[in-house]
Amino acid sequence: MDTLLSMKVFRQVVESGSFVAAAERLDLSTAMTSKHVMNLERNLGVRLLNRTSKHMSLTEIGTVYYEQCQEILERLEVVEAAVRRSAVAVHGVLKITAPVWFANPLFAKALAEYRSRYPDVLLDLNLNDRVVDLVEEGFDLGLRVTNNSSSSLLLHRICPIQFQLVGSPNYLLKHGYPTNLNELSNHLLLAYSYSQFDDGLVFHSGPNGREIVKMKVSMRSNSSSMLYQAALASMGLTFLPVWLIEEDLTSRQLEVLMPEYTFLTFLNAVYTSRRYLSPKVRTFVDFLTNYFSGIIEQENNG
Repeated sequence: MDTLLSMKVFRQVVESGSFVAAAERLDLSTAMTSKHVMNLERNLGVRLLNRTSKHMSLTEIGTVYYEQCQEILERLEVVEAAVRRSAVAVHGVLKITAPVWFANPLFAKALAEYRSRYPDVLLDLNLNDRVVDLVEEGFDLGLRVTNNSSSSLLLHRICPIQFQLVGSPNYLLKHGYPTNLNELSNHLLLAYSYSQFDDGLVFHSGPNGREIVKMKVSMRSNSSSMLYQAALASMGLTFLPVWLIEEDLTSRQLEVLMPEYTFLTFLNAVYTSRRYLSPKVRTFVDFLTNYFSGIIEQENNG
């Protein structure tokens, strides 16, 4: 297949915003238009476009390739060489989305360690508790804490994360220490907006299996960090990840209630495609998996 023609087709796909529109303007079939782009991706060894059934966007290296094609198509060999070099080197901007509560000392130490190993990678971290569209918003990688997988994304499990029911000493002195689930109905709940249970807590790993407890909500927020601050301010009880509250538990600013009722979930890395996975994404996922498995092993042996 003619590489120069494939580059022109690729440019038209980007400018048109879809394979169908590009095919019409180039007087090609949609299938042939797709084959030209796939030919480029296959030859270069990189993924130029992230695409799902609803959205299409340029990858970072796809943007570089598009800009150089647009400026100097006649320098094909120079452009191909540059893209191939980028495909093997661990460098560039790594755009990551993660929950707000990842702004904690443990995760910050992990990022610092990764950067010490790969100093040519610029970490662009967006913290947001909503589930973002990786393709539409241009993210290389998502870090999500969930037990469920998405059919449209590839998921790599990194490590388990434990959530505990906590409250401040001042709140507990005023309202009492609950010792069983029935007593929780007399307590105030700091509720997470994205939970499917607006006025209750779901316990998955208690002695009787999955149980739901209804409580009086004192505040609802879409920010886990806001719930954390509200718990410190003695506004109620809430479930928080151990990563976020380790120092508060040590200093007794927060106390764990009924530790037998934990909520265990998993940290997962999600991305759009395993094919042509960039070195910066691959090294980051592998690093986090090894880093946190090492911490868990130390805790188990400790």
